[in-house]
Amino acid sequence: MNGGIGSAVRKSAARATSIFILVKWRKQCGQTTCEWSRPASQVGSRRWCPRLTADQCIYASMGTVQNGLVDVFRTITAAVARHKSLQLVLSIGDQLQPKEIGPIRSNAIIVKRAPQLELLKQTSVCITHAGLNTVLEALTQGVPQVAIPFTNDQPGVAARIADKKTGVVTSLDKLTTDHLSTLLNEVLTDSTYRGNARKLQKAIAKANGLSVAADLIEKSLGVTKKAGAFQV
Repeated sequence: MNGGIGSAVRKSAARATSIFILVKWRKQCGQTTCEWSRPASQVGSRRWCPRLTADQCIYASMGTVQNGLVDVFRTITAAVARHKSLQLVLSIGDQLQPKEIGPIRSNAIIVKRAPQLELLKQTSVCITHAGLNTVLEALTQGVPQVAIPFTNDQPGVAARIADKKTGVVTSLDKLTTDHLSTLLNEVLTDSTYRGNARKLQKAIAKANGLSVAADLIEKSLGVTKKAGAFQV
């Protein structure tokens, strides 16, 4: 369908991928941070963020709700720092300030918000709380995950990550710098995880879920096309 509710849903999704991000660097307690707000559809993430230079980027986010756990973020930064060829982009949300994370490696980037969809296109591994949105977005780009589920549906999503072998799973009580570094190395060096993530990437694209969902909404509301216009 080319109009109606389904069209509106599709257009809204397209607008969501073009969120405006303005790259603004500032020095804060010796750490470089940035805020993004520029058209995602017009520039790549490396141009948004001049310091995003490594071939292997690790993107880490604990979501928008459980994002105030400073010890988890410190463990992530320390674990990634043990891998000299990697560059970390860590999205910490609004509950903390970047300076609260403590000392970080010079090429690590800590932000309150990040252009997640664009970053995932250049990400080698996504460290996540196993929130459904982040996991699906990672899989849409064929990116394997290291999952640290906290609550709600996250353990269930993490169980599916483990079952489909698109990544590895740990828990908060086992989370240490050594353990996370080992898990990260496993996902980076074992091609099974990325291979399985790419299989699901193809399945997600083939399913075309956005259009199917829009059509189902139109059907349930009795939306029909008549004389070039959609009517209920």
